[in-house]
Amino acid sequence: MARRNDPRLDAPKGFRSTFGFRPSGRDRMGRFSESFARAMGTSWFLIGMTIIVVVWLTYNSMAPEEWQFDPRVQNFTLLTLILSLQASYAAPLILLAQNRQDDRDRVQIEQDRQRAERNLADTEYLAREVVALRLAVREMATKDFIRAELRALLEELDKSEEPETSGEDAT
Repeated sequence: MARRNDPRLDAPKGFRSTFGFRPSGRDRMGRFSESFARAMGTSWFLIGMTIIVVVWLTYNSMAPEEWQFDPRVQNFTLLTLILSLQASYAAPLILLAQNRQDDRDRVQIEQDRQRAERNLADTEYLAREVVALRLAVREMATKDFIRAELRALLEELDKSEEPETSGEDAT
C-alpha cells in the first residue's frame, strides 16, 4: 500500500500536495456530475423535492407571520431563488454527464467496429481455408479411383506375364 509521501502517478513530477489537495483532473468532476445526474433522474428525488416544496409552501402560508422565513406576501422569493439556483447548476452538470456518456458510447462503438472487422477477417480466412480444403479433397484420389487404377495395373501385369510364360513353354 502506498504511503502518503509517495509520489502519485497522476501528479506532475516534482509536485507536492499542500493542504490535502490532490490533483485529480477532470475525472473527479465528471464522476460527480454523473452521480448528480443519476440522482436527479430518480423518482425518489422528485418525491423528495415535491415534499420539500409542499412543506415549504405550507409552513410559510400557515405559520404565524413572525415565524415565516419566506412569506407568502413576498411570493415565496427565497423558494424561487433556491429552485432557480438548483436548475442553473443541474442543467450544466446533466449536460456534462451526457457528454461523458457520449464519449463512452463513442469508444464502445469504435471497439465494436474493430471487433466486427476482426470477426469479418477471421470469417474470410476460414472461408478461404474451407475452399482450399474442398479443392484439396476434389484432387485427392478416391477409393474407387484407386481400385480402378490397381485393377488396370493388375491387368497390365497379367498381360505382360502371359506372353513370357507362353514363350518359355514353347522352347
